[in-house]
Parts: sequence; structure tokens; C-alpha cells
Amino acid sequence: MTLSSSFATGSGRPPAIPGARWSPADAPVRPLLLWVRTGMAHVRVGDGPTLHLKAGEGAWIPADDRAEIPADGRAERAITTEPGTVAFPLCPHAGVGARGLPDLTRFDVPSDWQDWLIQLFNLQVTPFSGHGYSPEAIAELLRRPAARPPRPAALGHDPGPEGFVSPAMPRARGARAVAEELMRDPALDLTVERWAARVLSSARTLRRDFLADTGLTFEQWRLHCRLGAAVEFLAAGYDVDQVAALVGFAGRNGLTRAFKGRFGLTPHEFGRKLFTRPGAGALTQRAAAARQTDDLIRMMRETDTPAAPEMLPPASTPSHANDIHVLSWMYRGSGYLDIGDQRYERERGVATWIPAELEHVTGLRENSVSLPLGNANTADLHLTAPLQVRFSPAWDDYLMFCSISARSALRPDDHNPRHVLDLFAEQVATQRALSVPMPTDPRARAVALECLRRIGEPGGAHDAEADGTQDADVRAEIHRAFRDETGMTLVRWRYAARMRIARDLLAGGAQPSTVARRIGYAHLPTFSAAFSRFHGLSPREYQQREAAKSR
Repeated sequence: MTLSSSFATGSGRPPAIPGARWSPADAPVRPLLLWVRTGMAHVRVGDGPTLHLKAGEGAWIPADDRAEIPADGRAERAITTEPGTVAFPLCPHAGVGARGLPDLTRFDVPSDWQDWLIQLFNLQVTPFSGHGYSPEAIAELLRRPAARPPRPAALGHDPGPEGFVSPAMPRARGARAVAEELMRDPALDLTVERWAARVLSSARTLRRDFLADTGLTFEQWRLHCRLGAAVEFLAAGYDVDQVAALVGFAGRNGLTRAFKGRFGLTPHEFGRKLFTRPGAGALTQRAAAARQTDDLIRMMRETDTPAAPEMLPPASTPSHANDIHVLSWMYRGSGYLDIGDQRYERERGVATWIPAELEHVTGLRENSVSLPLGNANTADLHLTAPLQVRFSPAWDDYLMFCSISARSALRPDDHNPRHVLDLFAEQVATQRALSVPMPTDPRARAVALECLRRIGEPGGAHDAEADGTQDADVRAEIHRAFRDETGMTLVRWRYAARMRIARDLLAGGAQPSTVARRIGYAHLPTFSAAFSRFHGLSPREYQQREAAKSR
């Protein structure tokens, strides 16, 4: 089904995009690729020269392996963007830096790669996965035009020794976040204390959760994860030295000892045994990504314009539930949200609030791109079913900026995680007003949607205190359709819609005076009287009651 989202909101002008900077508090351990979609960005590493990047340019920023941030707080990486700029930070595999590109490097990004890079950012910061994407697949940007990456085999086909199984994933939220990051990039070499700080936990709690949920200590689990990745890379034909670097060992001797202790074979012996098996050479997605990484060094030095992918592959999330509400926006194409046996369609330009604590699967069809815009706590937003809001293409750049600020360390100095709630409060409340009975007659429904769109706009609801005076031009058959199909006159229907919006804004914490203005009342007393007639409570009393419920 399609959610009741035909009501076009977000059709006005979006706010201005402010400047942003990479937060030094997020001490990076990976190399970084910064791509400027629009505007201007400035990048400096240490005391080196500053790169000035304009739209269509990118910079390779080498890894920062500092254990701690310097006492003076000076960031080794200085990344800033000017107002009006949309710049995507993309994180390749930690092992890439060890194999080359030690210097800050500028390169051009062909325009036909833009949507691929936007989707890659989405796949890096959400549970989505899809063939043809990975952090390492940035390498494909500057591959030779005739080159094509190998098609990865389906995940789940274990190429490893007999009896090898992937380590169990911990259930506790912080430990699971660490485990998922290590599964994506086993070469990351952080202490358990630094991992704990990244997931807002303590080292003691993190160690306890790994042991309780998996039966392995953190160090044992990480070793198991690295050896599983080593199996895949050996199966892809990498030599032992390369595999050691890819999975986080200091050298081949450490990998050989760990591998033989786990499997009874050296990596070299295992590699020879593996390639005598039927089907040898098939690549897992991780191994195919590593193959693409090998081209990353060449990509910075070659001048040939690479061929863009012929299509964006479909992608989907595993079935999962969030403990917060998540807002996801369709930038291109279409997708779906499955909750139980119910499918909700997602169209281009539509942002969908996915309710917390509901098991769901989110999918993207071929040549489709989505981005997360932010989150809301259950105490801040009362949501029990999916809710959609539509935005015009004029909002594209601003919404991309919102996504980058929400899911990366590149954000404005005054970034407020609650901004997403403030930005969409009116749209959410107005969309919820569609729960008021809607007429089915096409002409009457068009009038209803126009009324909703204009509530609170200058000139759109100027007579909220004397509702009905602007209805003289509405044809009699439309008035009749409202009475017959909703049980309300148009005047009463508009009043009910306003009160529905007011109720949600108040429940979200907006001040009664602000709510009055947003729904077209010039004076707070008049709004308060109208609200009290409709709900039997004053706006303040209603707000206090809803706040008590959420405690």
C-alpha cells in the first residue's frame, strides 16, 4: 500500500545550508574520501598546504592513527565547508592506508558517478547492503573504462575450512555496534577502551556484553572475526602478507600463528588446499570489495575518465527493529517498507518516519537512492505507525546536508540532533491531519488537500478565527460531498483538521502561542477557546496530560 502521502509538503523554500567542519572530537582511524557535490570545501592535513575543492572534486585524506587527540586539541585533519556546500565524507577500509596513498591527494569525480556515491554513503551509515557497493568500492571511481569489478558471490557461502562458522553477534546495543563495525572492517585496531568510548559505554560493560552474548571475550571475538575475513581473502587469491594487512595483523608471522592455532593449517597450506575444491575462485562480497581496493592507488594516478556503473543495484536491510524513530528519505527511484505482512511503498521525494520497536525490512529497487535524515526519541515523538512527508526537488541539497550532519562528523558548530524534529514538526502534524475523514470525491479531496497545504501559510488561513468566510467560491456540490462523505461541513472539517494538527504540535512540546500561529490563529485566546471547545481541555492542560503519559 501507499501511505496517505499525496499531500505535498516541503514545497516551499528550504532553509539555507550553513557551513560545517569535521569535528576533532571524532578522532578518525580510517582514511577518508571527501567528495564535494556542490559549493566549496577546504582540507588540510597537519601543517601541510590547504586543498580548496569545488563542486565535482574530491580529496583522498590519509588515515589518522593517533591513539589520542593532542592536548592542545588541534585536529590533524582540518576539513571545513562554506555555506551552501554539500560534501559527502566516505570511509574506505582501514587497510587501504597501509598499502599506499600516504599524502593528501586531489582528484576529479565524474558527474555520472554522483548518485552512486550518494548511495554508497547511505550504505555506510545504515543497515542496507547490496551487491556492487562497499567502502572499498570507491576504487571503481577511477578504474580503467573497460574494467568491471567481479560479480560477488552471495554471502553465506562459507569458503573456509571444514567446521568454520562466523562468530555469534552480541545482542547488547553497544557491543553489537562494535561487532558490526569490525565485521565491515576487521583491520580496525582500537583498544577496548576506545571502542567503548565510541559507543558511549565503558570498557567493563563492553567486555561483559561480549562474553555474556557470544561466549567469547572481546579479544577472542575480534580474532575470530579477523580469521574469518582472512579465509575469504585467501580464497580470493591474496598472498599471506596482503591478508595480514587486510585483517589487522602486524605481519605474516602473527597471522600464521593464529591461523594454524585455529585451523591446524598455515595460511599457505590452506590456500593450496582451497584451490583444489570445486568452485574455487568465487568471491564473497568482502573479497570482491578488497579486489576493488587494489585499484584505489591507481585511481589517483590515472587520467582516463572511468565509466559509470550501468545501474545502481537494489539493496535492502535485514529484518530488524530500532529503539528510536528513524526518518528515511527517497532521493531517487522507489523503495518499500515491510512491517509484518504490510508493505508501504516509498516514492521519490518522500521521507518516511519508521516507528521504533517495530520489526521491519526497508528495501530499495534498482536505480534507487535513499538517505537517513535523522532520528527521534520515543519521548519526543509519539509514533505507532509509519508516517510519510513529501518534499519537492528544491529540498534535495538541504536534505542531503541534513543526512550528512546526522550521520557523520562533518556538521555545523551548532548542530542540534533534535533539528530534524523541529524541521518536520509542522509537516508531521499536518500529515497526521489526514487521519481526519477525507472525502473520496476527487474535487472535494483536492479542496481538502489544498486546505491542509495552506494551513498556517500567509494568506492561507487568515480567517481561522472566522472559519468559513473564504468558502464562497467553493461549489455547492463540493460542500455536499463533504457533508455526505465525511459527516462534516467543509467549515467543520477544516476546524477538525486544525485541531488535529494543534494536538500533535502540543504533544511534541510546542508552546501554545507557537501552535496558534502555525495553524492560522492571530490571537492565543481565540485559539485556546477553539481548542477547549473541541477537546474539552485547554491547550496547556492537554499538553500537561500528554507529558504525564510519557513519563
